[in-house]
Amino acid sequence: MNMNGMILQFFQRICRFNFGEFEREEFKKFLRMGLIFALIIGVYWTLRPLKDAVFIQLVDKLHLPFAKTVSVLALLPLVMFYTKLLERTSKEKMLILLPSFYGITILAFAFLMLLAQAPAEVIASRSFVPFIATKVLGYCWYLFVESFGSLVVALFWAFASDTTEASSAKRGFPLVVALGQMGGVISPYTIGGLPHRLGLQTDALSMVCLGVLTLLMVPLFRYFLKVTPKTLLTSFHGKNEQQIESEQEPGFLEGLKLMCKHKYLIAIFGANFIYEIIVTIFDFNFKVAAGTQYSGVALSNYLSLYGSSVNTVSLLCLLLGISNVTRFLGIGVALAAMPVIVGCALFGFLTVNSLSFLFMLMVGSKAINYALNGPALKQLYIPTTPDVRFKAQAWIETFGSRASKEAGSIFNMLLNPLQNAFGASLGRTYYLVLSGSLGFPLLALWLGIAVFLGKTFKRAIEERRVVC
Repeated sequence: MNMNGMILQFFQRICRFNFGEFEREEFKKFLRMGLIFALIIGVYWTLRPLKDAVFIQLVDKLHLPFAKTVSVLALLPLVMFYTKLLERTSKEKMLILLPSFYGITILAFAFLMLLAQAPAEVIASRSFVPFIATKVLGYCWYLFVESFGSLVVALFWAFASDTTEASSAKRGFPLVVALGQMGGVISPYTIGGLPHRLGLQTDALSMVCLGVLTLLMVPLFRYFLKVTPKTLLTSFHGKNEQQIESEQEPGFLEGLKLMCKHKYLIAIFGANFIYEIIVTIFDFNFKVAAGTQYSGVALSNYLSLYGSSVNTVSLLCLLLGISNVTRFLGIGVALAAMPVIVGCALFGFLTVNSLSFLFMLMVGSKAINYALNGPALKQLYIPTTPDVRFKAQAWIETFGSRASKEAGSIFNMLLNPLQNAFGASLGRTYYLVLSGSLGFPLLALWLGIAVFLGKTFKRAIEERRVVC
C-alpha cells in the first residue's frame, strides 16, 4: 500500500467512531464532497459577517429588519428564475453557472466597496445623491449575500441528495458537514478579519479573496464528477417513484406547487420556518448590540470572529460524536431535540441582557443547528423524487428560511417604536414579553412537526418508497 493509501486508511479509522464504517471509494467520495462544501461554507460564513457589517456602515443597524423584509421580496423572482434554469439546464451545468456568477459579482462588489466604504468624515461630507447611492449599494450587497446562502448552499445539498443512497448519507452527510465546518472556522477569521488586522479602512480585500474562492468551486465540481465512480453517484429509488414523477407537470412555479401539495414537504417548511423566526429575533438583538459597540472593519472583524466561533463549536460537536444521535437514535430524535435546545436558548435570551451572552447564545444556537439539525433535515429529502430534491427543496430552503426571517424581522420592527413610546428600558421589557409569548407556542408546534417527520422518514426508508 502506498503512502496515500495509508493516510486514507488512517483517516477512515479516525472517522469510524463519529461517522461509521466507509468503503474506500465511498470515503473518498465524501472527502471530495466535503472539500467542496468546506469552500462553500467558508465563503458563505465570511460573506455573512461582511453582509451585516457593511450594511450597518453604509445604511444603519436599525434598518436590518427592513433589509430582511426586502430580501424576501427580491428573492421571489430570483428563485423563479433559478427554478426555470433547473428545468432547462442539467445539474452539472448549474454547478458551473451559479458559482461563476457569484464569483464574478463578488469581485465587482469589491471594486465598488473601495469607493463606498470611506471613513465616517468623508461619508458625512458627501452630497445627497452619492449618499443615497451608498445606501442603495448597502441594500444590494445585503440582498446579494442572502441569495448566495439560499441558492448555492441549496444547490449543493440538492446535488448531494441526488447522488447518495440513504444508508450512505447517514454516514457521509455528517462527515461532509464536519469538513464544511472546517471551512467555516478558517475562512471568516483569516479572510473576514484581514482588513482590520492590516489596518485597512475597507473590506474590499476580503471580497477579492472570496470572489476567487467562489470561482474555484467550478473546477472542484468538475473534478468530483470526473473521478467519482458512477456507482456512487446514484440516488435513492423507491417503488412508487416513477408513478409520482409522471404525475408532475413542469412549470414555472413547480417547486412551490410541489411543496404545497404534500404535507411532508409542508412539515419540512415548518421546521425551517420556526427555527429561523426565533433565531432571527436573537440575531437582530445581537447585531444591534455589536453595532453599538463596534464600527467599520472592526465590526467586520468581530462578526467574523463570531462566524468562526459558530463553526468551531459545530465542528467540536461533530467530532465529539453528536451525529451518533442520528445514527443510533434515529432522525426523529435528532429533529425533536432541536426545539428543546432552542427553548432553553429562548429562556436565556429573555432573562440575560449583555453582548457577551448574546454572542454565546448565537454561537450555541447556530452551532447545534449545523451539527445536529442540519444533517438530519437534509436526509429528509432522500426518499423523494428528483423534482422535489432540486425544485421544492430550493423553495423550502429559500422561502422557509426567508419567509420566517421576514416574519421575525416584522416582529423586530416593534423594538424601536416600543422604546420610543415607553422609554428604552420599559420598551425592551415589553418587546421581550412579546418574544416569549410568540416563541414558546411555536416551539411546541415545532416539536410535533419533528415527531411527524421522523416517523414518516423511517417508514419510507423501511418500505423503500418515496414520500413525494
